[in-house]
Amino acid sequence: MSTTEASSTLSFADLGLSDSLLKTLADIGYETPSPIQAQCIPILLGGRDIIGQAQTGTGKTAAFALPLMEQIDVKMAKPQALVLTPTRELAIQVAEALQSYAHNMPGFHVLPIYGGQSYTIQLKQLSRGAHIIVGTPGRVMDHLERKTLNLDHLKTLVLDEADEMLRMGFIDDVEWILERTPAQHQTALFSATMPEQIRRVAQKYLVEPREIKIKSATATVAAIRQVYWQVSGMHKLDALTRILEVEEDFDAAIIFVRTKTATVELADKLAARGYAAAALNGDLNQQMRERVIDQLKSGALDIVIATDVAARGIDVPRVSHVVNYDIPYDTEAYVHRIGRTGRAGRTGNAILFVAPREIRMLRTIERATRQPIAPLTLPSRADVTNKRVNDFKEKVAEVLNAEGLDFFANIVSQIAEEQNVGAEEVAAALAMMAQKGKPLQIAGEDPQPRPIAAVDSRRPSSFADRERKPRFEERGERPRFEDRGGDKPRFEDRPRRDDRPSRPPTAGDMVRYRIDVGRDHGVQVKDIVGAIANEAGIESRFIGRIGLYDESSTVELPAGMPKEAENALRRTRVRGVPINLRPDEGRPDGAGDRTFKKRKFGDT
Repeated sequence: MSTTEASSTLSFADLGLSDSLLKTLADIGYETPSPIQAQCIPILLGGRDIIGQAQTGTGKTAAFALPLMEQIDVKMAKPQALVLTPTRELAIQVAEALQSYAHNMPGFHVLPIYGGQSYTIQLKQLSRGAHIIVGTPGRVMDHLERKTLNLDHLKTLVLDEADEMLRMGFIDDVEWILERTPAQHQTALFSATMPEQIRRVAQKYLVEPREIKIKSATATVAAIRQVYWQVSGMHKLDALTRILEVEEDFDAAIIFVRTKTATVELADKLAARGYAAAALNGDLNQQMRERVIDQLKSGALDIVIATDVAARGIDVPRVSHVVNYDIPYDTEAYVHRIGRTGRAGRTGNAILFVAPREIRMLRTIERATRQPIAPLTLPSRADVTNKRVNDFKEKVAEVLNAEGLDFFANIVSQIAEEQNVGAEEVAAALAMMAQKGKPLQIAGEDPQPRPIAAVDSRRPSSFADRERKPRFEERGERPRFEDRGGDKPRFEDRPRRDDRPSRPPTAGDMVRYRIDVGRDHGVQVKDIVGAIANEAGIESRFIGRIGLYDESSTVELPAGMPKEAENALRRTRVRGVPINLRPDEGRPDGAGDRTFKKRKFGDT
């Protein structure tokens, strides 16, 4: 087992990657590999099986994705690599990363397949041909059973976040898939922890694997205030300008984005709004980079929009704010970014923009840095207006205290006399003229605040109130009632995060359904929760009580589910058995009264 971290002087070129891939990494802004990338990439390029133990956010996606790209034959439009992930969100994230690495590979195609998406769409995409499949276990199983996915040409199989798949009850599905892969292929298993069942799977299916264990960076500067804003209801640029205006101790800022193109676009947009802003990216030569930094130091610039690689080594004490306009891919990048502020003994501010599908990364950053990131309330129109008015008053007061106003006072008197108005009205007209370039009042409406799943303490009562498709979050142990025999179910309370206040489901907001899987099928509560969360995009905290019977089970789900969620659940399988979701008509023995809201299946 290797625990040695890669040298900071190591480059991607030292790892044996091709020139085209190196160019792509340079364009993206990757300069040096993270420890797990430095250790895993050469092993995978050499064709060895591997076990990588590392937390999410250490850069492991690139650790397996880059070697995958090197092994792909673009001319053969058949699946050559399969990446299994526990959730649809992670599948999409991995697919997007692979697509970004394929910038210089014309004809490359990666396809994410997951529950909740139309089979028709996926079948069309599969028929066109894909080089890499990224999918959740249940949906991959379905396509293998339908023979719409063929793995005969598989070269590499990746199990991403294997321990999460175990917790969600997917490990049997994973083994089912492993048993149907070609005898000769490379396998890479990545897991944050290594429980006994995961190690058993590795021993059974991997051939003499190399083991890599990486510790992630955890330290951040205590003097830095860390907050996040949930991207919702307003364009990111509008939100950014509101925040920059209202932040009281704002002096200078570095805004991080993912691409070189984005640095230029955002710099131009901020400049058009009156900010002294400039782009800093890898396309600038050293002289131009130094000029931008010097302008930031001198105060000629107040904002620099940069990529990760371009911002390395920036040490400007007046930088009061770092804005993660685009969330970083890993925690090490986040630590590096926010380290650009709070220097020279000063306090700093780090603001993170988080889209709903990026909640998972936010939680990962919090765990890795061991520091909570508090939600930021977006400044309202009134807040911005008050700030602009106060700034305007201060400027007027400065001019009033200056000398040489007699000439202008005489002009005001003349205007007042000619227009038959008071001096106050003339001053108001002059103020209106002065603020035309930057109005004191901003147009538009304030977006309605919306809770962010797994972070905000508020619990929406229905689908209409929750974020679209929040990620299934980690679950702790669940209290359970003992089985008393007979055909009475064993009820288990749905899981809750430790940091959330406990609150039972509201009867009027929940509907009880019956499904055709039970104890006789070897089904556990976690299997049902995992399948529903993954296939229908219903976060575990929206799943109510589950009753396990011998041949069937009951599950409480939110009222008013979207049609797409209900359709997905109709096709969902648990341990390979179709669940046949339908409204519950009562217990098998006919005992007990229902206390939940009744409706016909499909009603909204």
